[in-house]
Amino acid sequence: MQRIDHPLLSQSLGSQKTLTSFHFGTPGARPKVTIQASLHAEELPGMLAAHHLRPLLEAADKAGDVAGEVILVPVANPIGLAQRLDHKPMGRFELDTSENFNRHYPDLAKAVFPQVKDALGSDAQTNVARVRKAMGQYLANWSPTTELESLRRTLLTLSHDADYMLDLHCDCEGVVHFYTEEPCWPQMAPLAHLLGSRAILLAKNSGSGPIDECLSGVWWQLADAIRAAGLNAPLPQACCSTTIELRGEADVSHAFAQADAAAVHAFLQHIGGLKAAKPVAIPTAQCLPTPLAGSETLRAPAPGVVVFAAQVGQQMHVGDLVAEIINPISGQSHAVKAGVDGVFYARIHDRYITSGGELGKIAGATPFRIGELLGA
Repeated sequence: MQRIDHPLLSQSLGSQKTLTSFHFGTPGARPKVTIQASLHAEELPGMLAAHHLRPLLEAADKAGDVAGEVILVPVANPIGLAQRLDHKPMGRFELDTSENFNRHYPDLAKAVFPQVKDALGSDAQTNVARVRKAMGQYLANWSPTTELESLRRTLLTLSHDADYMLDLHCDCEGVVHFYTEEPCWPQMAPLAHLLGSRAILLAKNSGSGPIDECLSGVWWQLADAIRAAGLNAPLPQACCSTTIELRGEADVSHAFAQADAAAVHAFLQHIGGLKAAKPVAIPTAQCLPTPLAGSETLRAPAPGVVVFAAQVGQQMHVGDLVAEIINPISGQSHAVKAGVDGVFYARIHDRYITSGGELGKIAGATPFRIGELLGA
């Protein structure tokens, strides 16, 4: 195991933050897997899961059982982790720019296609190597001018050539749920089932440039660009990535984290990243995948106190009561009901809401939304 500390660009005189990565196996060995936790820095269950995963990887490394290369980043956002306001963590948005830490990653397909299109040939793996090299060169030539850009560049430098990338998050309150791009789903399905995901949300370019889609999207976007240019050059989906929501912000326990670490460890064995004495048994799926465009975001019709009638993980049907919004001044109560059938997979933890505020989400099976599919 090797520890590497990556100094970020200093934003102010006399201060500097550092991103730390732990490396297992042989650099350049396949499959390469990067696992990062808490890019939204107040979302801590992934950080604790990484804590429990690390000794499993250390033991495998010591025994010579890391067949590929695994990179673990247990604290993916030291900038956001240090941000607090009025005793409250502010780890989702950078206070200097108001930018979401998991948005606005570069369009790598657009960046590298002009460099690779004339060099691609008939061999798929050679094409993959050329694309990865071009991405590495693009990142090496990127000169960040802010601390936030420095963080994004460092994370991408660690993961741009990965076969798999796992981004560990959580919701406010929720059950385990799983986001991935449609071209990645067949490869990522075993992980979703090992984790016991209660909702699996698929999209193809959900918008806003999150890091997982920056890494997986480059491959199918380049494949589309190659076809559009009339080139005969095969290019597989060489990176499969996912955002994994490990329940809610308060679900920080050793029991949950150990189970999540064991699931990730088993997935690494399943894909050949770690040696295993016997094939990994993949559990039965707890849900079917549904389109992210079919996820209903419930909003408050009026301000007031939130009283939830539905619990996370509950199966909802159209017309079921999800919550009441109580106005203690007027005495009015506004019912918020499900507009789609599906699992109520996430909800807010605050119990006062302003008009139009987001209350929770139901994973519907029929797509009805277009445009940007992710929240702020």
